[in-house]
Amino acid sequence: MAASTDGSTLANQAHGSSNHHHHHNGRRLRQFLRPDGRRVHIAQSPEEEIKLRKHLESTDEPFDVYIHGSPEHVEALREIHGHHERKHEELRHQHGEVFEDFEKVRLELDALSSELRMITEHGVALDANFSRYGYSAHLRTRASPESSANSISDVNSEKHDWEAERQNGYTVRFYKRPVVRQYFHKGLLWRAPEEEEVASFELFVDLLFVGVLEVNGEFAAEHATAESLLRFSIAFILSWKIWTDFTLFISWFETDDIIQRLSVLFSLACLFGYTTNVIESGHHTYQQMIAFFLAVRMFGGVYYIWLTWLIPMIRATLIGHTILVFTACAIWIGSIHVHEPQRQALIWIAIAIDLWGFMILLFLLRGSKHVSKSFGERMQKLFEFYPAVNIEHKSERTKAFVTLVFGYSVLALLYQNKAEMGINAFYGKAILGLIQVFTFNWIYFEVDGINLYMHAIRRRIWSAIIWNNVHLPFVMAFLIGGGGLAKLVLAHDCPNTDTRTLTATYKARSVGEIEEGLRWFYCAGFGLAFMLMGVIAGCHVHKDIPTARLKKWHRLTVRTIISIIIICLPKAHSLNSLELISAMTGLLVFDLIFEVYGLTKVGEPLFGRKRKKCTYWADCPMKKKDLEEAAKTGEVVNIEVLANKQDGEKGHFENS
Repeated sequence: MAASTDGSTLANQAHGSSNHHHHHNGRRLRQFLRPDGRRVHIAQSPEEEIKLRKHLESTDEPFDVYIHGSPEHVEALREIHGHHERKHEELRHQHGEVFEDFEKVRLELDALSSELRMITEHGVALDANFSRYGYSAHLRTRASPESSANSISDVNSEKHDWEAERQNGYTVRFYKRPVVRQYFHKGLLWRAPEEEEVASFELFVDLLFVGVLEVNGEFAAEHATAESLLRFSIAFILSWKIWTDFTLFISWFETDDIIQRLSVLFSLACLFGYTTNVIESGHHTYQQMIAFFLAVRMFGGVYYIWLTWLIPMIRATLIGHTILVFTACAIWIGSIHVHEPQRQALIWIAIAIDLWGFMILLFLLRGSKHVSKSFGERMQKLFEFYPAVNIEHKSERTKAFVTLVFGYSVLALLYQNKAEMGINAFYGKAILGLIQVFTFNWIYFEVDGINLYMHAIRRRIWSAIIWNNVHLPFVMAFLIGGGGLAKLVLAHDCPNTDTRTLTATYKARSVGEIEEGLRWFYCAGFGLAFMLMGVIAGCHVHKDIPTARLKKWHRLTVRTIISIIIICLPKAHSLNSLELISAMTGLLVFDLIFEVYGLTKVGEPLFGRKRKKCTYWADCPMKKKDLEEAAKTGEVVNIEVLANKQDGEKGHFENS
């Protein structure tokens, strides 16, 4: 009777007919019955086989134990597969039309159950996404025909033609019709189950941005004045806009063809030309700088127009972005023909449209219902489909950009020494600066990056907007502070800073007196960046660990206080460059120690292992005294030898 029941269960789980492999649930069978009633157990490793065999030998049931994937395992599966195929045919001949009707109903139920699962549940591929960025009940996956076909054909590993796999390679296309990677539809986010990987040409773009960061950072620190800060802000915001547009196109649309690569190359050429005109943009090269910027933006606008014809599903969104692009471009063109200071009004209006114009579309999509019901219904119908940003891609690309900024600040600290013994104040200040950048990196990526329960992008729309927009002033402030730090490292206003130990290039950059503006650039830049880093962390939802020594808001409060102290450091005019850098390092390291301490567990020692009583549950033929003595001395216990010497006992043992 047991054999019949288990056999029918197995038939439901892994029926041998080849025409419904697509209903396979992906679970491995750990045991099944042979036709003669002998149970077969499957072990995942040789060690598990030994343990399983020893356990089963104490039972009266006949059994076989095979390692998963072994020839014996395959042979047993083939045997029971053939048995159920024969049973299937016997039932078909015995019951005729009734059997056929039953088969049709069963297949329809299996298909409907599979479809319901795809609609109401999330794919397994999203489990890693949820664990990294937080769960969302409004996230659904869509499968492409190719992926569905692959999943159908790959279920039966015995029939997979690995020789044919050698000829199943990747082909390059000159042009491929763009496809929307993910989109919103009626409150649900539909996306492919696969994670979007960073393309190789995106890493190449990052290489160029290292140069962009260097030019902007040196340009800001060369003259620590309000005018240079204004010029730096304009130049960097425009380069940031080029980078975000590039990231948005890659995140929204999947093309992966030669045309895409050529488009990237054109954008890089324009960015290169833009960067070569940054430093003199306040005097002679503003027109050339804006021309290169407009070339990239208009190219993106034309691309939007082209996509409105190719992807009518999101046409309203594309038209809206096209209007924003060309409206801002018209204002930028107007700024070329207007002189300072009137030019600044047009510049900042255009920047506002470039950075926050998309919020108009968000209002039409989400806030139109508050204007009137009919207007909201029209907007919901117009923006029925809205492209969405891929959270993995956006998060990883933003982290990569922040890493570039941190890396530039480290490179800016480097100088060349020509003294035989170069351990001096220049070296000491550079190492202190290195510690500062390392502290920023540690807090941003590890302290704020661990125990993430829900990413800001997935949490709420307001948290996603804040997270995205705060990164711009955070990066700008850090670049300003990093540029000021590089100048302070070369300053010779403190003891043991002989400029003769520097090579000619760096000797020319060394100053004997720190300007007031340079102090503010350094301290206010790093202080504001440190504070904004706390705002970024506050946008996420972190796991609330009850055993942690400090809550998240406690750590962020202390971080904010330290940020304010750092910003106020320039008021201490008596501090020379070494003292100023040392004070900054002390404050940052103190906060790092405080936050790392807050993440530790209550009751656990900060150093070494906690000495506590270890609990053992034993049921063996030996005495408690012998076991405790062996545990204290750390000797290897031979249970069989000790068991042969005495009768033994049972019980609950504790030992410290």
